[in-house]
Amino acid sequence: MKFRSLALAAALALGLPLAAQAQQKVTLKFHTFVTNTSNVYKGALVPWMERIEKDSGGRIVFEKYPSMQLGGSPLQLYDQAKDGVVDVVWTLAGNTPGRFPRVEVFELPFMMTNAEATSRAYWEYSQTCGSGEFQDVQLLALHVHGPGMFHSKDKPIRSVADLKGMKVRGPTRQTTKLLSAIGATPVGMPLPQIPDALSKGVVEAVVVPWEITTSIKVDELAKHHTEFDSRIGGLYTVAFVVAMNKAKYNSLPPDLKAIIDKHSGIDASAALGRDHQAGDPLGRKAAVDRKNNIITIGGAELEGFRKAADLVDDDWVKEVTGKGLNGQGLLTCAKDLIKKHTR
Repeated sequence: MKFRSLALAAALALGLPLAAQAQQKVTLKFHTFVTNTSNVYKGALVPWMERIEKDSGGRIVFEKYPSMQLGGSPLQLYDQAKDGVVDVVWTLAGNTPGRFPRVEVFELPFMMTNAEATSRAYWEYSQTCGSGEFQDVQLLALHVHGPGMFHSKDKPIRSVADLKGMKVRGPTRQTTKLLSAIGATPVGMPLPQIPDALSKGVVEAVVVPWEITTSIKVDELAKHHTEFDSRIGGLYTVAFVVAMNKAKYNSLPPDLKAIIDKHSGIDASAALGRDHQAGDPLGRKAAVDRKNNIITIGGAELEGFRKAADLVDDDWVKEVTGKGLNGQGLLTCAKDLIKKHTR
């Protein structure tokens, strides 16, 4: 009885009857850096938001702002969610190098198998041996993209030797370390800068998965595409974060919190990873239709990449151990979880 009286008093203070208060709509501002034409936006992020809107009976509504339409740079997205500038973001953990040291293990070379399994492992890792990274936001999902690969403008890449001295765009700290280890000249830059950099020769090649190539015109600007044998996994992948402002989450009524929770966690992470990688065949087809040169690396040509990858792994273990973490333990845990979830 006391609770009902308090609830009534709160509703009256707001000038709303309880029934109207319960049916209030909640608008969530969703901010990200990719365009609304990209495969990951159309095929993974929008469907995820639509599932939440549907389950809420229309009481949760997303205002969608791709292409950094609310301002700032891609590097600021995580803090925009943390600070309440926006409500929900989709971003790269690696946009702020060194901030999430445990998570970087998933960006090490040849770690990932497929995006769905690796995303499940990524979420479980964040809740167990790799916990403690995202405490200042309401964590909704963690996932990776499909296998990363090379796309070169003029020179085909068939082995490590072909990369010596080549200027190659890398998305994260661990990927740029790999590029250095194989003799390339790494150039770090956000995704939106790639078309201009490729066309002007600032970089000679980029590493991105197939799915994003069409939205940044890599299928038009690069003549050669170098992928790795599917049995090997990806050269690299990127660790993504779907984060919500904590205060906004805590302000939701219990039934809407439950809907957000339903679309968060390990299954939501797996779905985002799966749907993200589902765009890969579309990107590959665009390159095939343009009659671009597609190269697959396996066998003896792989050895040079493997040796470089081992160096990057060892360096990561040493670095995070120096920060007081169990580097080898984290690496082993991540590998075991990926193996556990890969079928």
